Amino acid sequence: MAAGSNAPIVIRRRKIVVEEEGHGGAWKVAYADFVTAMMAFFMMLWLISTTTESQRKGIADYFAPSTRISTISGSSDSIFGGDSPSSDDAQADTGDSFSHGVAGQADYAQFDDEEGTSAFTQAETLAFEEVMDALLGRGGESMLSEMARRHIVTRLTDEGLVIEIFALPGAPLFEGQGADLTPVTAEIIGMIADLSSLVTNPLAIAAHVPSQPVILADSPVWRLSVDRAESVRHVLERDGLDSRRIHRLTGHGDRQPTSSEPTSIRNDRLEITLLRSRIGR
Repeated sequence: MAAGSNAPIVIRRRKIVVEEEGHGGAWKVAYADFVTAMMAFFMMLWLISTTTESQRKGIADYFAPSTRISTISGSSDSIFGGDSPSSDDAQADTGDSFSHGVAGQADYAQFDDEEGTSAFTQAETLAFEEVMDALLGRGGESMLSEMARRHIVTRLTDEGLVIEIFALPGAPLFEGQGADLTPVTAEIIGMIADLSSLVTNPLAIAAHVPSQPVILADSPVWRLSVDRAESVRHVLERDGLDSRRIHRLTGHGDRQPTSSEPTSIRNDRLEITLLRSRIGR
């Protein structure tokens, strides 16, 4: 620049930015694990608050590889044994077949490790399956009416084949608050008496009733449940069951509800169990 020039002097200042090193994606993985754990935690809380004790046991057994899972046959493919966790009055559908679980498709566990006994137990289980198939009409036309089938849920347990018959809204098992069977219940009990000829196992009869909405000094639930179990025994024997096969008759009152609501109609039920021979001896 020539001396004495009036041109302005321009000073350029450069800002140097030091870039920070990247943090990588590790935090994303940790965050995803945290979100997944929280989701599982809240799902567990939801299940605990909306399921009954028997349903919680079924869920626990389902996720325990070393635990034998009971095969349940009814109207749902869920592990809740016929009950939705959000419904107290869960009921069977009116389809042509019933499938709580996968009865007939699973390999049944051997319930005894003693030589010879396990083979007998497997044969006994197959016989129970035959009774279930005949009762629920799997593989052919059902021997029960559609109205009767919706009252039934069956399950295979260590004790034997449990046939649960439960009341539905507008479709009770007994007339009024008494022990006289309705025509639909009599149809079911009669069919069970017929099918019991397929096996020689002893039977156990149990009756359950809902709690009374008002606490009474002389609660009728015990007497009523015993009377209803006795009525079932009478009909079974009238329809051909050998009385010597009745191994146990129990009235549970309202002490073993299947619904979280004690007064729910779903707690009004019968259980007829074909006992395994080793139990009935």
